[in-house]
Amino acid sequence: MIVSNNQKNNPLHGITLQAILEKLVARYGWDELSERINIRCFSHDPSITSSLKFLRTTLWARTKVEELYVQLLYEEGATRQ
Repeated sequence: MIVSNNQKNNPLHGITLQAILEKLVARYGWDELSERINIRCFSHDPSITSSLKFLRTTLWARTKVEELYVQLLYEEGATRQ
């Protein structure tokens, strides 16, 4: 079996969408998250379950969530150095 290093530098590799969403909610809360990403499931009766259902079927929204998560990772990394 050949192991590829293509994902070595991908910050999203090996992390689930649920873990991404939970980290964002823990960091920003639903109110700020809905301001940063204008998605109805973040602003109207938000929950992890309903948001995951939407994000798994809506590529543009998932992309925005992943981009915000990567930005958060870089911000956290910059403050640790």
